[in-house]
Amino acid sequence: MPIHTCTGAQMMCMMGLAPSVFNATPKNVITSFMPAGNILDHKPMMNIPPFGMCQSPSNPTVAAATAAALGVLTPMPCVPMTMAPWAPGSATLLVAGAPALNNTSTLACMWGGVIKIANPGQTTEMIP
Repeated sequence: MPIHTCTGAQMMCMMGLAPSVFNATPKNVITSFMPAGNILDHKPMMNIPPFGMCQSPSNPTVAAATAAALGVLTPMPCVPMTMAPWAPGSATLLVAGAPALNNTSTLACMWGGVIKIANPGQTTEMIP
């Protein structure tokens, strides 16, 4: 059964070189004493901090640095570009009018990365 995700959850991007910590937009809903997340918590820098360095060739800064290095992949600082909400979210629980975010949800980055929840930030509240 999926676990509700909250502020403090650890995330990993397949194109990033370091984990990052999720930050839910403040709401009147908490889980394990932390603000609960929903699928609309996908704003770059506000909800989704950088993942260290980005190694996606689709990222224009990585492509430019790689070209300058004569084709040797050159990671550059990550700036997440998450335009669409998390998917799929909870089918049974709404948080502030949107499906709750759970540890099975994923988020697509415009540069080709897929962000997954590595640790949901709490372990006591499951979503049916």
